[in-house]
Amino acid sequence: MRVVLALWCVTACLGWSAVDLEEARDRQDRAALEAAVTALRTQTEQAPRDAAAHYRLALAASYLAEAALEARDRPAAKTAAETGIRAAERAVELGPGVSEHHRILGALCGQIIPANVLLALRYGECARRGVEKALELEPQSAKAWLSRGVGHYYLPPAFGGGVEAAIRDFEKALELDARLADAHLWLGIALRKAGRAAQARRAITRSLELNPRRAWARQQLEKTPAP
Repeated sequence: MRVVLALWCVTACLGWSAVDLEEARDRQDRAALEAAVTALRTQTEQAPRDAAAHYRLALAASYLAEAALEARDRPAAKTAAETGIRAAERAVELGPGVSEHHRILGALCGQIIPANVLLALRYGECARRGVEKALELEPQSAKAWLSRGVGHYYLPPAFGGGVEAAIRDFEKALELDARLADAHLWLGIALRKAGRAAQARRAITRSLELNPRRAWARQQLEKTPAP
């Protein structure tokens, strides 16, 4: 039975799109994301020069790290981010002109910092460099501005981060794409940290209007004081 289930997971996960992976992240379905990472790792081993395959693995690992951080499982987040970083580095190597390859590498390097703040010095530069290259290649990428903001949110001010820098990046992302639900969510989280609870609630509420399936957004709204 386990063999049959494993084969089914490989077949299903290999066909997963970015939308499927995002929906699993929204549900905080770590089991599904772990199965996807395992299956997609197999795919990259079978097609080592397929940049798209390495990117899909990096994306799945990034969502898994995100879900683990939301569950406060820092060791699992670190492991997932490390897997994703290796895949993203390979995607960048094979497709250096693709902005999204650099963005996901920068995002993963940023995700590993809250998993272990002692790694800020090592991975902070990787996060900055990856996202800046993504923006150099595609300055109007709302997702790249969002990733830069998340990186700034987690990066200590001593290393060039901080909540105010994050807020500016999230606002820029929303200038470019006002319907980017995660940008509203992260803006709300940053505004709450800055002591602006009423604005934070409005931003998180807007995120949920755009993406009502996002479990973490509901959790963040519950944590945000009502005015």
